[in-house]
Amino acid sequence: MNKSINEKLFALQNEIGAISKDAKNPFYKSKYFDINSLIKQLQPLLEKHRLLLLQPPKADGDVLVYTYIFCVDSGEFVEASMKLPDLADIQKLGGAVTYLRRCTLSSLLGLQSEDDDGNAASNASAKPSAPKAKNKLSKDRFDNAVKQYKTNPEYIKDNLRKYTLDEVQLNILSKNKIVL
Repeated sequence: MNKSINEKLFALQNEIGAISKDAKNPFYKSKYFDINSLIKQLQPLLEKHRLLLLQPPKADGDVLVYTYIFCVDSGEFVEASMKLPDLADIQKLGGAVTYLRRCTLSSLLGLQSEDDDGNAASNASAKPSAPKAKNKLSKDRFDNAVKQYKTNPEYIKDNLRKYTLDEVQLNILSKNKIVL
């Protein structure tokens, strides 16, 4: 009995393990897994499960970088794609193709890896910032918001979400069937 592509991908995902970050990005002072190293680690598992990996860029209006994984036995496939940015510098374009190949492949396979250089490029911090503390809402302002709800339901939703409500205020909302 031939396994479906989903069964093969499930088995492959359970065998992948951690992908080692063996390349360094000196600009962002971060580590990432190189696309060639990633494929080198995946290739034995792809062969074992009779899966074929293809990653062509294709133009259909926009230029997209595709990642396809085909089941050799059934012809089924899964795909992921991302739009290639419009770049005139061929070296930057090549880097973007490589980056999108890595992103689409890791997304398609659900690889567990922190994207250090992507986070640095988007100025995302490694540690999530703590949520800002919400202010408490005075009784008068709360009562006014509840009155406003009848004529403008979005008002209460937009404004009350900004505040910490006490148990009494939450009970009033519940009794009036007001959902934030």
